[in-house]
Amino acid sequence: MNSISCLICLDLLKDPVTIPCGHSYCMSCINGFLDQDDDKGIYSCPQCRQTFIPRPVLKWNTILAELVENLKKTKLPATPPDHYYAGSRDVECDFCIGRKLRAVKSCLVCLASYCETHLQPHNAFKKHKLVQASTQLEEKICFHHDKLLEVYCHTDQQCICLLCIIDEHKGHDTVSAAAERTENQKLLVMKHQKSQKRIQEREKEIQQLRQAVDSLKHSAKEAVEDSERIFTELICYIEKIRSELKELIRAQEKAEVSRAEGLLEQLEKEVAELRRRDVELMQLSHTEDHIHFIQCFQSLCASLVSEVLPSITVYPNICFQSVKKSVSELKDQLQDRCKNEMDKISRDMMIKIMCTVTSPGMAQPGPHPGARPGVGARMRAPGGRAFPHGARPGSARTGDVGPPSRGLTTHRRDHKGPVRRGSGGSRRQGPRQPDLWTRKLALGTWNVTSLAGKEPELVREVERFR
Repeated sequence: MNSISCLICLDLLKDPVTIPCGHSYCMSCINGFLDQDDDKGIYSCPQCRQTFIPRPVLKWNTILAELVENLKKTKLPATPPDHYYAGSRDVECDFCIGRKLRAVKSCLVCLASYCETHLQPHNAFKKHKLVQASTQLEEKICFHHDKLLEVYCHTDQQCICLLCIIDEHKGHDTVSAAAERTENQKLLVMKHQKSQKRIQEREKEIQQLRQAVDSLKHSAKEAVEDSERIFTELICYIEKIRSELKELIRAQEKAEVSRAEGLLEQLEKEVAELRRRDVELMQLSHTEDHIHFIQCFQSLCASLVSEVLPSITVYPNICFQSVKKSVSELKDQLQDRCKNEMDKISRDMMIKIMCTVTSPGMAQPGPHPGARPGVGARMRAPGGRAFPHGARPGSARTGDVGPPSRGLTTHRRDHKGPVRRGSGGSRRQGPRQPDLWTRKLALGTWNVTSLAGKEPELVREVERFR
């Protein structure tokens, strides 16, 4: 196929012609190639580089023309596949005409790039330096002498050519580019090893941090679920007490009203009887029969002696005043107890588990001499490094709502006045008690302290006032 293909367009020969050196090309391709050398007046073969003066005469090649025609009749493929052509990021062959193929090698002597086909005739120049195809060939040439850069100058720390050694860089500390590459390669390996080690350390820290975040989310979820369940039970219990108290009040109301209504009925009957006898007395006072008057008067006086009813006193406000007072006191005590418990929980979270992001390398390992056991010893970053009590990794402070720095640490917060920071430290006024927003910003990995332990105390408070 190569014998009947044009080495310029890499397609089947069209109007094949032969130049004096014996190589054949398409007539249009070779004419276009030779036209580029019209200004110089020296023409060359694209394949063997043989020069001609004047312009060579093109001779029609009948044999190749017949072969091409026969090949076309057999419909055999003669054009290269699409993936052989140069893409937008590929180096193009400098000798392809039309659609250029992808270059595979570049010559540092010719400063040209060649595809697989055009590289074959270049093998005649075996002493030329071939490298992987590159578009930056000019960077490998000395701009003073137009020679290949082959030497490295330690004095000026730059690449130079051989002529520079006897010119501008005479007497300088110079080595070959290959020797300098060998030394730099060793340094590169060391840098690579350090980089890999640092990458592994960071990846380990990332993994630990992600595990800490997952643990944080899981613990927070459990804490929310437990809190919701316990508060729901507490609300149900308070609702039950409210219902029982309501029934008790209604029962007491019913009993008192029933007793009062019974007395009221007796009083109404007595009043009716008294009214009836009063009418009889008025009638008796108008009678003229003395005997009848005396007899009726004695019987009426005897009937006027009635049963003495007990004194009836009703105090509508005093009956349930004690209940109202007890319930009000219960509400106040529950509110105070809940507030105290929330403050205690908040302090525990701020002291033990709140983590502020800071640089991991700033935390010094080992316990502080003045650290209180159980506080500073338990403050650890996800990587397992203990932060000493009193240490201040980073500048982030608890309660600051702002972007944190890198790493994890815990700052001690105490709402009970001054705090002694280690042995020999100065006293400073303790921070204010954290508000609700600061509590919401508390982050870290902790074991959820269930509120179930607080429930019996609240129940006892309710029972005490029942």
